Amino acid sequence: MIEILSQNSILLLFVVASLGYLIGNIRFKGSSLGVAAVLFTGLAFGAIDSRLQIPEVVYLLGLVLFVYSIGLSSGPAFFNSYKKNGLRDIVFIISMLLFSGLIAGLLWMAFNFSAATITGAYAGSTTNTPALAGVIDYITNNFENGVAEIMINQSVIGYSFSYPMGVLGGIISILIMEKLLKIDYEKEKQVLRHQYPVGDNLTSATVQVTNPAIVDIQIRDLFAEHNWNIVMGRIFSNGKVRLSHWNMTLELDDMIMIVGDPEDVEDAISVIGKRTKSYLQFDRTKFDARRIFVSNPDVVGHSIASLELDKKFDAIVTRIRRGDVDMLATGETVLEMGDRLRFMARREDLKKLSDYFGDSYAASSRVNLFSFGFGIGLGLILGNIEFNFGNGFIFKLGYAGGPLIVGLLLGALRRTGPLVWTLPYSANVTLQQIGLILLLAGIGVSSGHTLVESLNIEGLCIFMASVIISIVTAISMLFIGYKLVKIPFSLLMGIVSNQPAILDFANSRTGNHIPQFGYAMMFPLALIMKIVIAQILFMVLV
Repeated sequence: MIEILSQNSILLLFVVASLGYLIGNIRFKGSSLGVAAVLFTGLAFGAIDSRLQIPEVVYLLGLVLFVYSIGLSSGPAFFNSYKKNGLRDIVFIISMLLFSGLIAGLLWMAFNFSAATITGAYAGSTTNTPALAGVIDYITNNFENGVAEIMINQSVIGYSFSYPMGVLGGIISILIMEKLLKIDYEKEKQVLRHQYPVGDNLTSATVQVTNPAIVDIQIRDLFAEHNWNIVMGRIFSNGKVRLSHWNMTLELDDMIMIVGDPEDVEDAISVIGKRTKSYLQFDRTKFDARRIFVSNPDVVGHSIASLELDKKFDAIVTRIRRGDVDMLATGETVLEMGDRLRFMARREDLKKLSDYFGDSYAASSRVNLFSFGFGIGLGLILGNIEFNFGNGFIFKLGYAGGPLIVGLLLGALRRTGPLVWTLPYSANVTLQQIGLILLLAGIGVSSGHTLVESLNIEGLCIFMASVIISIVTAISMLFIGYKLVKIPFSLLMGIVSNQPAILDFANSRTGNHIPQFGYAMMFPLALIMKIVIAQILFMVLV
């Protein structure tokens, strides 16, 4: 069997991926490793025989697919977050990264490591391959061949021993701190739902207008005054059913269908009047409801308000379903390919709406290979640009940083003229999963044998150092960030997720994608800082 796997790297890849995925779904006391198990399965296979190898291009492809897809989906929330909390988040992230470098320096003294070994251990503990590459490049350019070879080997051994703990340490830290801090993920989701697209627990109600203070005031002014986060649908007034619009005014005893989060609905009811039972929600004599897929690229990337639907149809969008998430439809909501819009409209307009938005599931699931490939190409070009600060101090954004930064920028743009950059939700999730599995399987198999060869006293010390660096840094970030800086724990989990497997684990713990926004917020800055810190650490300690 080993002989067959050693001669067929594609077979090896899928054996590791399938077994790892199976193991990752095994739950123990309510927890599971998730896709991170693919990494550890790869390590086990790599440790069995040095001939078992997966080509480097496979896991580099996985890395590029994963980070670029993350960037596209996180771009808008990433920039909105930095607009709101930019300085706070940047100072916090840089401070914690410097703290991890300080811990590495103290461990160098405690364990009497060489500068190359502790620098490799730092890069592995923070799962930052570009940081290791930067140090190796510095060694190559500044030391004689024999000395350089020894130092490079020490760095690689330090990296190989500490990398697995860099992943496992983050997962362990999350489990420890969520228990100690008694985190309520559902409560955090409710707090963050207005800032991040995590979905709403939508409900509807019929409300009777009994408050004379809101009579003869335009609906747009009522929304502005009370900061309502609801949608008004049909209104029964003077014996007629109409669809609401911003210029409409309300009268006493009008019946209004409203949609929103239960808490927001109750807030609106307390101002408008009283909840009532009415046939209005079942009345389909004039207006009917339908869900329509967004598959027309001409409307993707545009806000609902900018489409001016009220000038073309007698219709209103009440809800949007994106993936598994239900969201309230507002004028500022920007449409994405694959969104399912819930319309309330005249029957004769429903067919026109279907034609306008496309309403094709097949078309809404397709990937525009031109924009997708062009975006990744731009990311790879950016990643290969060398930033040279003299004295051998250079770095590249690499296969991770370049595509991620370009993905964030293009995701925030959404479209440029007729070119749509974003991916359909289903396609984005699939590409993330495929990329992550390719990445973890490749890295695991490649690192497994080196790990076994280095099993000695020094290897044990390196492993212990990596335990301290990864767990102390992660726990400190989670505690200080949550208690002192007041960053929601769900976002902090993404900030400490220095490796995609940790991010996937964090997403599984929250049951939503809030950690993904923390990851996208942290990764570009952390990638650059870790490269800088690793080279400074080596230059100071050598």
